[in-house]
Amino acid sequence: MRKTRKNTRAWGYHLILDAGHCEPHQIRSKKVITTFIKELVKAIDMVAYGPPKIARFGDDRLLGYTVVQLIETSDITVHFDEDNNNAYFDLFSCKRFDPKVALRVFDKYFQPTHKKIKFFKRQA
Repeated sequence: MRKTRKNTRAWGYHLILDAGHCEPHQIRSKKVITTFIKELVKAIDMVAYGPPKIARFGDDRLLGYTVVQLIETSDITVHFDEDNNNAYFDLFSCKRFDPKVALRVFDKYFQPTHKKIKFFKRQA
């Protein structure tokens, strides 16, 4: 049986943001979302693995954009809820990043009125 060290460095870092009442025009703009994701990748010192995948889909209250940006160390995803003007953001990376920087970039583009934030160091 393999022993594990208790004080090992985290395998990854995970930022989760539930953002309420975002700026409606911003979350409905593919151009804004594209600009946001590119600025975010640069601001947190990551390397994009290909272009972002951005699609608007869903019916009625489930309509909204979703963006997936692969990064060399994992991924960034955001789901935008047009019915309530909310956003659900996940950033996971094996490389360290500053969650405050990521949140500042998010706020700059989408101006939520309230946020629930969780930040985890991941290690199985």
